[in-house]
This record gives sequence, structure tokens and C-alpha cells, in this order.
Amino acid sequence: MQEPTFLILTALAAQPLHGYGIVQSVLDLSSGEVKLRPGTLYGALDRLAEQELIVVDHEEAVEGRLRRYYRLSDTGAAALAAEAERLRRRAAAAETQLRMRPGLSSA
Repeated sequence: MQEPTFLILTALAAQPLHGYGIVQSVLDLSSGEVKLRPGTLYGALDRLAEQELIVVDHEEAVEGRLRRYYRLSDTGAAALAAEAERLRRRAAAAETQLRMRPGLSSA
């Protein structure tokens, strides 16, 4: 799973969000390192909806524009949990290897 996908799913884990809310949440979750552009975001949302990892929760009109809110599906939650576990195992392996490095103080 690519990092932007992981972060989008993570952003939607707690509550439904609209596009700008997802962009802001991803920015916060990544400590400002991942900045999603609208074209990238909406392409990813379409792909994730097609894969049934997210669904449209609801839509509302705000200042004459339709705002679509997305939420994580059960399938998406399972995929996110599996990816989080995979990343945890990789991080643990890296920490183990780093502890074996001569001259490195324990973390």
C-alpha cells in the first residue's frame, strides 16, 4: 500500500470527511510531509471507492457547491489494520537490526 493511500484510509478511520478535510488530515498525520493535490486526491478516492475500501457517507450543499463526505468501509478498515500491522513488523525488524549495529546506543 502506498503511503498516500495509507494516510487517506487513516484519515477516514475515525469519521467521515470531505475532500478538503482529508487533505488537512493527511497533512497533519504526516507532520506536513504529504501534501495531496486535488487531482491526486480525487483520483485516489475514486480508486479506493472502486476497490470498496471507502464509501460515500453523505453529500451536502455548502455555498452552492456539493460537498461529498467519504467514510472507511469495513473492508477498508480491515485493509488498514493489516497494513498497520505489516508496518509495525517492518519497524520492529529495523529497530532490531539497528540495536545490533556497533556503537549505536539503545533506542
